[in-house]
Amino acid sequence: MISFSVNQKPVNVDVDPSTPLLWVLRDNLGLTGTKYGCGMAQCGACTVHLDGEAIRSCVAPVSRAAGKNVTTIEGLSEALTHPLQQAWIEEDVPQCGYCQSGQLMSAAVLLREKPKPTDEDIDQAMTGNICRCGTYPRIRKAVQRAAELATKGGSR
Repeated sequence: MISFSVNQKPVNVDVDPSTPLLWVLRDNLGLTGTKYGCGMAQCGACTVHLDGEAIRSCVAPVSRAAGKNVTTIEGLSEALTHPLQQAWIEEDVPQCGYCQSGQLMSAAVLLREKPKPTDEDIDQAMTGNICRCGTYPRIRKAVQRAAELATKGGSR
C-alpha cells in the first residue's frame, strides 16, 4: 500500500511501487486530466507537481510519491479561478488541447518561482512541453496575462 496526497486529499493505492504515477492517477484514481504523450518524459503532457516540483509522471514510479503531495491539473482550481486557467481561456490558447494540462502545470511552477517572468524566462521554463499544434505564441501571451492577473489579486 502506497500512501500520498493528491490535490490535498489523502489516497492509498495498492499497486506495484514501480507503476508510473501517471497510470495510478488516471487508472486507479480516475484523474484523467493528466495526459499520456510519449512515455519517455520528452513531451511534457504528463506534467504534475510533486511537492511543488514539476515532474513527468509517465516515468516517475508511484513509490516516489509516497508520503508526498501530488497536484494534478484538476487540483490547480476546481472553479477555473487560477490566473493561468483564466488567462488560458482569455487568450484562447488550446487548439487540440492535448498538451495543455502539462503546459499549465509547468507554467504554474514558473509563476510561483518568477511572478513576473520575461519572454526568455517563459521560453526556457516551457521548453520541455511540446505543443504539436504550435500554440507557443498564445501560451507565452497567456503566461504573461496570468502574471498580470496574479498581481491584481487573482487566486493562486
